[in-house]
Amino acid sequence: MTTSKYIHALSISLLLATGAAYAPLAGVSARSVKTSSDVDLGDFLRSSSPVGGDKTMLVLGTYAADFNAIEYAQRLRYYLPELEKRGVKKIGLVLNCEEDAAKTLVDLVDLPCDTTGGIVTLLVDPLGEAGRKFGVGRGWRPEDSDMSPYVKLFGMLWGLGAWATLPAVIGGYIGNPFTAQPWIEDAMAVGQKKGRWPNMALILDETTGSVLTNKFTELPLVGKWPRRPLELATLRLQNMIDISIKNWKELAPNDEALNAGVLTQLGGCIIFDTTKGDAIVEFKDPGICAVANFEDLLEKLN
Repeated sequence: MTTSKYIHALSISLLLATGAAYAPLAGVSARSVKTSSDVDLGDFLRSSSPVGGDKTMLVLGTYAADFNAIEYAQRLRYYLPELEKRGVKKIGLVLNCEEDAAKTLVDLVDLPCDTTGGIVTLLVDPLGEAGRKFGVGRGWRPEDSDMSPYVKLFGMLWGLGAWATLPAVIGGYIGNPFTAQPWIEDAMAVGQKKGRWPNMALILDETTGSVLTNKFTELPLVGKWPRRPLELATLRLQNMIDISIKNWKELAPNDEALNAGVLTQLGGCIIFDTTKGDAIVEFKDPGICAVANFEDLLEKLN
């Protein structure tokens, strides 16, 4: 056997022995907010957490002021205990922004990240390269460098290059009589405790901050639905006014990121089985406000 063939065979043997990195993101890195070091995202998914668990998760978010990034962070906050119960004990959140913007966003939604001793590894990819390698949607007219990114974003709000935007937005108003989304109440409670408006949907315990009454449950006929009409729309109004708009200067993409297309780039997520070396979930957002349904993710993990 020649030396080159021997080395090739040895490389294959090592891959089989140690488990291959997640192929779409092998060699693609994002920067750790905690350590400022680069993290290979393929290897991040392949390797288990030191505290156990046989599954890893990576959320490829959008820019920090975006609806999708905010909702991913809010959903992660609520579902962390359920994900951990199902063996997902290593979780990364990649945001297309600089470190300060990432820290501002996770603080606004109370997401426990490694920067403050929490479980979620907070990572940044300011130009969105990781998402593009994974194959996330890039919105309307991504190759048109002459059109303003804000015009492209406006088109996406009407479904151009992001077909699921209007159904996702309308669904926030009409509710859902079949599938619960308990994270919404949790995110609204966080918002109210932080003084965000609208602030009349929940009655909170003054001492503990726990929810005493959700006024959407008092709506006639539809108050018993698992997801009540207007409930998600109210949360999104909170997010828009008191996260995106109020903190736009701190959270918005800079000129270099705008030129790279992050304003219209969508996100996604991966859940990886480290023992089998296979992805359990590969989700790519089909529109604005159309992020992964974590209730569906839990079903796949059961």
